[in-house]
Amino acid sequence: MSSGHPTSTEQRLAIQSVAPEAYAPMLAMEKYIHAGAMGEDLLALVKLRASQLNGCAYCLDMHAREARAAGVDQRRLDVLAGWHEAPDLYSEREQAALALTEAVTLIGEDGVPDDVWVPATYSFSDQELVRLLMAISAINVWNRLAIATHQDLPELDAAAYVGTGTPSAS
Repeated sequence: MSSGHPTSTEQRLAIQSVAPEAYAPMLAMEKYIHAGAMGEDLLALVKLRASQLNGCAYCLDMHAREARAAGVDQRRLDVLAGWHEAPDLYSEREQAALALTEAVTLIGEDGVPDDVWVPATYSFSDQELVRLLMAISAINVWNRLAIATHQDLPELDAAAYVGTGTPSAS
């Protein structure tokens, strides 16, 4: 029954291998995003939340590991999808960033309403808002590329899982 087409679980296309020049602008964007003072912990939360909304397994895996490496507490990662219900776990700045992430990621639903935009302007300078918007935009592009191509998850050292179903802290 093979039609020569990949199954739904096989990676369809390796964009970086086929057209590395297509990755160059995205990598430059990432360099800009991470060169600012946003903080790797906040950027990881933003990227992880957008990836949750978009259902991107590759990016969920990557950004959860980045968040842990940036010192984000595992409990905050576990609760991130329901952050609205646990505001005490997230700073006002993080809440503003997460709300903006959701609004921009789901922009076709309601745009970016004032009740999301205004708190973001209180929590971030104009320069930081630009960087935050670029981070949100970039992760949405990465999610779409990874989902469209069924980007393979990276191989992980099985010993790191120590039978717990989650990577160990090592």
